Amino acid sequence: MSKIQATFERLQAQGRKALIPFITAGDPDPALTVTLMHTLVEAGADIIELGVPFSDPMADGPTIQRASERALAKGVSLRQVLEYVANFRADNRETPVVLMGYANPVEAMGIEAFAACAYDAGVDGVLIVDYPPEESSDYVDAMRRHALDPIFLLAPTSSEQRIADVGLHARGYVYYVSLKGVTGSAVLDVAAVAARIPEIRARTGVPVGVGFGIRDAATAAAIAGVADAVVVGSRIIEEIEQSEPDQVCARVRALVAELRRGIDAAGGKS
Repeated sequence: MSKIQATFERLQAQGRKALIPFITAGDPDPALTVTLMHTLVEAGADIIELGVPFSDPMADGPTIQRASERALAKGVSLRQVLEYVANFRADNRETPVVLMGYANPVEAMGIEAFAACAYDAGVDGVLIVDYPPEESSDYVDAMRRHALDPIFLLAPTSSEQRIADVGLHARGYVYYVSLKGVTGSAVLDVAAVAARIPEIRARTGVPVGVGFGIRDAATAAAIAGVADAVVVGSRIIEEIEQSEPDQVCARVRALVAELRRGIDAAGGKS
């Protein structure tokens, strides 16, 4: 059983929903990434999504694009991201870490080499935005050979066939994009999300995490009422952007703790 699957099973037994915060590795400062990862856990994160900086993150809105630009300007590479995970693992062996990024850096390293290095570093799952499930058999096979969960995106526009294709390959959880558009955009329609999740669960057989458009405890609570996990990215990056260097961790901790309380108070915890 993967660490991600074990986390969801434990939470389900407790009557709780997962909180999955996202940060971009290397932002706002490479020296702060591992500390921020520990801060997320201390504030109530169940799984961490760690973004791999990329120069053309087409699924991400301006906020996460800026985070990637800041990290790239400081020379953060995929290999350095793996080093951050390994350093985090020195003190935390339990919290699952999912790398989220794009195919180009993985292809440049080589899929097999990436999978081996990710496993050695302590990564538990990988979400590559631009690997479509119907064309990703080599990638999925490499992930499984190295005990990594391949995680895929689904969206409001996903067809029944796309959901079925994801169901063939997905492990850990499915990331359901709640909005049409990029991260940090539009207004969340919880009823529309709730209408899609049962079909996705039935066809994929894995938990469903919902992200995009979750900006506060109220929206996190609403999503926790219908999904298995709440994924928050742009709002956390905004908090990082707006913080003085010596206040980044404190402000991120306060925000994530607020999201955690909202999820638990709204029925995300029995």
